[in-house]
Amino acid sequence: MPHSDLSRRDFLRTSATAATALALGPSLRAQPATTAPIPARAGGVKTRSAADDAKLLPGAQRLSVPALQQWEAMKFGMFIHFGMSTYINAELPSGADPSTTYAPDKLDVDQWISIARDAGMKYAVLTTKHVAGHCLWPTRHNDYHVGTSGNKTDVVAAFVKACERRGVKPGFYYCSWDNHNRFGSLSPNVAPLGFARTGPPVNRSSAYVTQAYLDFQWAQITELMDHYGPVAEWWLDIPHLLPRDYRNRLYAHIAARQPAALILYNHGIGDGSELFVDRAWPTDLIPIERFLPNSGTGHVKWRNIDGQNFYLPGEVCDPIGSDWFYTERDQPRSDAELLGMYLTSTSRGANLLLDVGPDKHGLIPERYATALTRLHRNIDRLGF
Repeated sequence: MPHSDLSRRDFLRTSATAATALALGPSLRAQPATTAPIPARAGGVKTRSAADDAKLLPGAQRLSVPALQQWEAMKFGMFIHFGMSTYINAELPSGADPSTTYAPDKLDVDQWISIARDAGMKYAVLTTKHVAGHCLWPTRHNDYHVGTSGNKTDVVAAFVKACERRGVKPGFYYCSWDNHNRFGSLSPNVAPLGFARTGPPVNRSSAYVTQAYLDFQWAQITELMDHYGPVAEWWLDIPHLLPRDYRNRLYAHIAARQPAALILYNHGIGDGSELFVDRAWPTDLIPIERFLPNSGTGHVKWRNIDGQNFYLPGEVCDPIGSDWFYTERDQPRSDAELLGMYLTSTSRGANLLLDVGPDKHGLIPERYATALTRLHRNIDRLGF
C-alpha cells in the first residue's frame, strides 16, 4: 500500500474531525462540571469562582488538587524532540533508516537543560521514542537504539542526570505510533485515512496495533521506569491506537510505580475545550497542541466524566518555531509571539511546554538559545 503524505498534525486533525463526524454520544466526551453560572472577569475570559471550585473538591482524579496545583505552579517547561527524525528531516520516518543514521558528534544534554533552566523553565519532557521507533536509551527489547547507533550515549540517562543537577523536573514522552517496531501493526501513515461519514470502518480508520506491539510498549515503559527513576510527567502520544482497557491498565501500571507522576494521554490537536474519553482516557492533564486555551472560557479545569468531577490541568505544547524536530530552515518565532504564547497560556490557566529541538550535532542552536534568553527577560520585566 502506498504511503500517504499525511503529516502527524494532519492525522490528528483528521482524527478529531472523524470523531465529530461520527456523532459520538455525550458519554464519550468529557463535559464541563456543572455548578452555578460562571462569572466573567474584566479581561473577558470567563473563570470559575473559588466558591464554585470548592463545591467540587476533592474531585475524583487520582492526584489531589494541591498536588496538581504544584505542577501548575511550574508554568513553563521545555519539550525536547530529538532522535532519528533530526537526522533525516522527516517527522514521520518509515522506520527503515539504519540505526547508525543517528550520529550526533557534539552531543551535550547538559547544554539543553542549562538553557531550559536559564530560560525559567521548571521541567522538561524528552522524546524517548518517537514515530521512527529509534530509542534514546539502550533498550533490551530490540536493537534499534542509541547502543547500535553512531553515538552510543544513553541520552535518557544523561537527560535525567542533567535535570537533577540543575533542579529541572524530568519527564518522558513515548509514542505509540511506531514505524519500525510494528509487530504486524498497521501504522497510521500507511493505513487508509478517508474517515468517510458512511461506508465500512476501513474508510474511517484502519490503523491498528497488535497484541505483540502492546506487549512491547508495556515492556519498554516498564524498562524506563525501572532504570531511570521516577519522573514528573509521562507524555504518551497517539493513544487512540491503544484499546481503552489497555490504556486503563497502562495508566494504573505507571501510577502504581510512580504515584507522584502526572500521566498524560494526548487526545490530539485542539484548544482543550473537548476531551474525547474514548480516545485519550484516563489522563491527569489535558494537552492543548498547536493551539492556545479557548479565549472565551480559558482552560476549563473541572470536567465531568462518567458522572464524576475531575480536576484536569491544561498544558499547551507548541514548537519555538514551526517544526517539532530541528530543521535548518526553521527559525524561532518573534519575541512578541513567544511572549504572547507564554502570557496567553498561563493567564488562561494552562502551562506552556515549549518545544526546542537540538540540531544534528546534538546541541540547541544559538538562535533558539538567544530567543529563549530574550523571552525570559521579557517575562521577568512583566513580573510573570
